[in-house]
Amino acid sequence: MMRIGFVVFPGFQILDLAAMTVFEMANVVSHQAVYELHLVSEFGGAVTSSAGVAVHTEAFDEQEYDSVIMMGSIGIHTPSPGLLGFLQQAHSGSRRIASICTGAFILAEAGLLNGLRASTHWRHARELQRRYPKIKVEEDRIFIREGKVWTSAGMTACIDLSLALVEADIGLDASRTIAQRMVVYHRRTGGQSQFSALLTLEPKSDRIQTALTYARSNLHKPLSVEDLADVAHLSPRQFSRAFRAETGQSPAKAIENLRVEAAKSMIETARHPIDVVARETGFADPERMRRAFIRTLGHPPQAIKRMARMQTH
Repeated sequence: MMRIGFVVFPGFQILDLAAMTVFEMANVVSHQAVYELHLVSEFGGAVTSSAGVAVHTEAFDEQEYDSVIMMGSIGIHTPSPGLLGFLQQAHSGSRRIASICTGAFILAEAGLLNGLRASTHWRHARELQRRYPKIKVEEDRIFIREGKVWTSAGMTACIDLSLALVEADIGLDASRTIAQRMVVYHRRTGGQSQFSALLTLEPKSDRIQTALTYARSNLHKPLSVEDLADVAHLSPRQFSRAFRAETGQSPAKAIENLRVEAAKSMIETARHPIDVVARETGFADPERMRRAFIRTLGHPPQAIKRMARMQTH
């Protein structure tokens, strides 16, 4: 049985406890006690979350854990020496250690992320990089695995992280079944974006929103300005002017971002050849898709494919 310690502190973000449910369900679907779960804190007893709800915890002790998962908070928590010491000991004595959301700041303060890639909530990623320049912060990643150290984005990304940990332990079928039981999509890959290209556009009118929704559902089509304007019931000139005013982007740039997002998802979650991905997402050919990836993501499709393959091994 694998012993897991979930580490909390006063003011921790209570949504992070959803990570525990993944391991609980792993026991259920396995029909045996695969994991032994412990909620721990420096002094034990009741620890109050940022929502004002207290949970009962065990105090740090000398027992070893297979895995230690550091919870995060809405802001950036200043860890005590006792907490840092516990994590440093856990890093040397446990099979793996992980952080959720701003828990990455606590691992970083303990010196456990130096020289590694790491992720955290997108709102705090640049601050993590500023405070700890020895870390390579990848602010748009759902989760990252660097050897025995795992870090994840914030909020519901704790579920993706936990599903990936379970998958590494007992297999893909189990993690897929758990996701179904929890009524969530099967876990997003670690390299998948924290953002949605459609959400970042935030159009203000129904006409522009309708055109964007149509575009996302028809990326395999040419999607000219004339096509989108027709969907929005505007002239091409009116549509282009309204689109830029509401989203801050040209229609062409927005469509390219949507295509890149869809292509990246296909590359990360399936084994389609690059030319098939380019065709299905509306790029005329792989070379145009490659240039769009470099403009938008800074990496060609082949690099994204390699990173996704590394995350699954």
